[in-house]
Amino acid sequence: MEQGLGSDSNAPPGSIDKSRVLDVRPLRSLVPVFPSPQGMSSISTPQPTPFVCVPPSGPFPSGVQPFYPFLVQNDSQRTTGGQNQPNNFGFGSNIPAPVPLNSFRTPPAHANRGPGRPKKASKARGSGSIVIEDDGYSDSQNHSDQYGFSMHVTDAEVASNSVKRRGRPRKRRTENGEEFDVESLVNNFLTVFKLKEFDDFRRSSGDKDTVGTILLAFDLLRRRLTQLEEAKDLAPGIARRPDLKAATLLMTKGVRTNSTKRIGHVPGVEIGDIFFFRMELCLVGLHAPSMAGIDYMSVKITMDEEPVAVSIVSSGGYDDDGDDCDVIIYSGQGGVQRRDGQMFDQKLERGNLALEKSLHRANDVRVVRGIKDIAGSNGKIYVYDGLYKIQESWVEKNKSGCNVFKYKLVRVPGQPEAFSLWKSIQQWKDGTATRTGIILPDLTSGAESLPVALVNDVDGEKGPAHFTYVPSLKYSQPFSAPKPSTGCHCLGGCQPGDTHCPCSQRNDGFLPYSSLGVLFTNKSLIHECGLTCACPPNCRSRMSQAGIKVRLEVFKTKNRGWGLRSWDPIRAGGFICEYAGDIIKASTAVLRESNSDVFLHIAFFAIRHIPPMQELTYDYGIVPPEKADKGKKKCLCGSVKCRGFFY
Repeated sequence: MEQGLGSDSNAPPGSIDKSRVLDVRPLRSLVPVFPSPQGMSSISTPQPTPFVCVPPSGPFPSGVQPFYPFLVQNDSQRTTGGQNQPNNFGFGSNIPAPVPLNSFRTPPAHANRGPGRPKKASKARGSGSIVIEDDGYSDSQNHSDQYGFSMHVTDAEVASNSVKRRGRPRKRRTENGEEFDVESLVNNFLTVFKLKEFDDFRRSSGDKDTVGTILLAFDLLRRRLTQLEEAKDLAPGIARRPDLKAATLLMTKGVRTNSTKRIGHVPGVEIGDIFFFRMELCLVGLHAPSMAGIDYMSVKITMDEEPVAVSIVSSGGYDDDGDDCDVIIYSGQGGVQRRDGQMFDQKLERGNLALEKSLHRANDVRVVRGIKDIAGSNGKIYVYDGLYKIQESWVEKNKSGCNVFKYKLVRVPGQPEAFSLWKSIQQWKDGTATRTGIILPDLTSGAESLPVALVNDVDGEKGPAHFTYVPSLKYSQPFSAPKPSTGCHCLGGCQPGDTHCPCSQRNDGFLPYSSLGVLFTNKSLIHECGLTCACPPNCRSRMSQAGIKVRLEVFKTKNRGWGLRSWDPIRAGGFICEYAGDIIKASTAVLRESNSDVFLHIAFFAIRHIPPMQELTYDYGIVPPEKADKGKKKCLCGSVKCRGFFY
């Protein structure tokens, strides 16, 4: 150190300069130094000195100086025996347990603060938030739940979550002091979807109707929370994760299904079904962990229990999965210290052990593929790819030189297409493969921003010989508005929470669409910006005016004529297309106003997530009893809720 142990500069306890920089030398240059007799330097001692054991807290012989942090003030020293025990820290007395250095914190200086003044939490410069994953979830199969949550959080949210609130309804406070009651909002959704009396049987084992109802309630609640938070302009720094909030609120009410873990398919979930949020997988019981990539359960073998894997989430893109769509090389979990980036060998425990046990037991494992959502955001689309079996396992070194478990999973034959269909569609788009049965590559002749193919891979029919494609609704004259309307002056586009925007006010003060083009409202009438508005063409209030955003194809069905489907996945609430024909009574109408004229347009939006190549169907509704026998036709849509006919 800076001074020898035998120096005369020993300061009394309590006046040690804790900010002093010590000159620490390598261990190989140190030699034992023992206390010397009075008046003799320890450095110049010509012969060995008997060893003296000195406890960290003293008493210290002459020439030995106490060091921080073991320095304890005399008036504050206490032993484990109680307050009345003498402060004797010599031999034979109890010594306080030293504080580990990695948990020691230097006491804060109170010189610059008045007594009783609270200490302010420090905030990092920049955005004030920590982003670990694009979509807020741990999508990688290499992540282990032992390293904590991986989500978008902020300083404000961490501080608010440290104290649990009990005994009062949940409310969202906005920057201007207004509140909206989340509890009432949730109860309203549960009442509408008849989920208030959700029984234990449906909670443990569901069906297609139960799964569909829960996912619909979740998505509408998530969209409503997003709309409310945007419009109320929440204080900066608050992390908006309506998907997490909506799922948590529903599960707190006991609204979830297939909570009983099982090997094999999950009731109500079909191969090829898609999900846009990891929490949706949790709600329907397809994959219970919200972050970990491996889900497993315990199986009793004679007297002992061992884990077996029931599902995995593989988040690799096309490049990571190779050319064979039926084979996955899956990496185990763990081995990464998320906070400091240090790498460790993976251990054969938890999910890794479950996969190893499933290899020997040869049980089926559900596989969910995570595919990058190119059209929507930085998140992923999760595709249920069916059942796989683990064929082999091994250990290999990764790029950092650490051991990683690898598992080869092979798809069980005879299952419907799922992930392989996605790769085929990508090849059609890239031009590396040809779509079979194409009659016309683009029947719109360039009228739409994306081509619409005409396909028949069923028989030899070639479709209509002569037709003119119309991209929008044709009407002879507009409707008359009850009073003239003025357009908005939002030069940069209509913004949520803008009380001066007349277009937002006509939609009850909310924007009807999200930034991704997802429909917020469930009302049948939407007001969009019109010709007199100053906002640009990409304004959020002009969503249906931008044309189709997914690759559609008109195809020949086997038993019901021509149908429509999409090459791309369609998110619930996503815009599909505009009706171009005679005006009929539709579920969602879009009004575009211009001075005293109102232009009515019919728009179609998705109620649920729609996988690629699934036929798009529309509920024509019912007619009054007096017209029940007119124009009645048999319906062949195949829906489980089909009434059997339409008009």
